Amino acid sequence: MTVMDGRVRIAAAAILTVLGASCGAAQPSGPGNSLTLYTTIAEKDLPALLGPFEAEHGIHVNVWRAGTDRVLQRTMSEAAAGRYEVDVVHLGAPEMEALAREQILLAIDSPVHADLHPGSVPPHRQWAATLLSVWVQAYNTDLIRKEDLPRTYRDLLDPRWEGKLGIEAKDEDWFASVVDAVGGQEQGVEFFRQLAATNGVSVRLGHTLLNNLVISGEVPLALTVYNYMPEQAKKKGAPIDWFALEPAIARANAVGVARRAPHPAAARLFYDYLLGEQAQRSFVNMDYVPSNTKVASPLEGIRIVQTDPVRSLDEAEKWTTLFEATLMNKER
Repeated sequence: MTVMDGRVRIAAAAILTVLGASCGAAQPSGPGNSLTLYTTIAEKDLPALLGPFEAEHGIHVNVWRAGTDRVLQRTMSEAAAGRYEVDVVHLGAPEMEALAREQILLAIDSPVHADLHPGSVPPHRQWAATLLSVWVQAYNTDLIRKEDLPRTYRDLLDPRWEGKLGIEAKDEDWFASVVDAVGGQEQGVEFFRQLAATNGVSVRLGHTLLNNLVISGEVPLALTVYNYMPEQAKKKGAPIDWFALEPAIARANAVGVARRAPHPAAARLFYDYLLGEQAQRSFVNMDYVPSNTKVASPLEGIRIVQTDPVRSLDEAEKWTTLFEATLMNKER
């Protein structure tokens, strides 16, 4: 469930290539007793998430799942072809924003919106965040003492961190949000330039790899791993722990109802269900941070700011260029 590189290769090609969408299309069954969901949620997590909804409402959820690009492409291709088979879509927030721009999603007023984390519902109300993947900082407990950890982003400029820092190579959204947090574009980019020049930042491809490099000690302090990664490794006895510099930056996944949903009433019920407390507890059990503030969060008490999906779409090239030039010494 990651935001795709380039942030919306939006499948300009996909809108024109309707061919791939016709393969294996889900067929919605009888009116009112089923709905069709397109999602990236892992297959192993679906029974616990969908079971309570199906049992309570007697509505069967037909699921078609794939990676982010394929779900986005299929949804857009079917809409372009006038094929209305999907009821509910669950994707990363930038991809949901892309669908909203194509007028594929329905604006919804839901009482559950009032319970959600700030930034979870855009002004057009065509999608709402269901879960947050939060970037945290992870450190090797054999090499770094808890009392020595930085307390702010600017504390990373301390010479003690020279040669010890690492970051994931595709975390431009995190970079852009931290730039905002430390003073805006001019001051924020200068902060990262100083960090790279004075202490150096090792850039690695893949969050799992970066997490493992913290465990091995090759990267004593990682700046961008998802909150569940070091926590799971710590529970298995690995020499790793995590903390969160504030504001912690989060990437959202979101749900939306198709404007031409074949089963609109069932789709609305399912939309509210995913944002409600029961489903939100299921997301917590999957190690995500819930968007619903009524559900206890594994990051309780930590100030979290969501990345801006509009910026992810409209300014992807700008922030990728700045990220690479500042931290990877790469000019385009």
